[in-house]
Amino acid sequence: MTFYRIMVFVAVLTIGAGLLAEPSLAHAEDGYGGGFVSGLTHPILGWDHVAAMVAVGLWGAFLGAPAIWLLPIIFPLVMALGAGLGMLGLPVPAIETGIALSAVVLGLMIALATKPPLWVAALLVGAFAIFHGYAHGTELPGSVNAFGYIVGFVISTGLLHLVGIAFGLLAKWPQGRIVIRGAGGVISLAGVAFLTGLA
Repeated sequence: MTFYRIMVFVAVLTIGAGLLAEPSLAHAEDGYGGGFVSGLTHPILGWDHVAAMVAVGLWGAFLGAPAIWLLPIIFPLVMALGAGLGMLGLPVPAIETGIALSAVVLGLMIALATKPPLWVAALLVGAFAIFHGYAHGTELPGSVNAFGYIVGFVISTGLLHLVGIAFGLLAKWPQGRIVIRGAGGVISLAGVAFLTGLA
């Protein structure tokens, strides 16, 4: 597959995810929907989730093996733990700030081509996953199937990671590395917008 074909494929996936995103629905106080479908749609209905989850796959691809598969496994697993904390009503401070910071920091890691030891990258991704999971867990309506909801948002998260990984395949070419770092900068700026309330 040529550099340009990969760029077109990634653009189509990204635009498709973007068309589904609606920031006003992702963090409604009362929650919405229920079960598997609600869980499946929740991550893609908010730009803050989309940015961070695509960034995890993108950074993993940029770092190469084993990060390319390890980071997108760690994130949803720890996110499910965070969802459990949210469902139990255990307090976790600054959830929205943590979600916004995940886009800022992960975007910067990509933009600056930062390559920390694998355990540092895994710890960082896992820490941010707790905030995303907690947001999902607190928005689960009490009347729906919690297991189906969790399975849904874990699958959706994995798909967003795959979008990032597909984009990250551009790292095989020098021009692609520039594009990836630019995308990291855009993700980080989006995180700043989420943090300041501009988005």
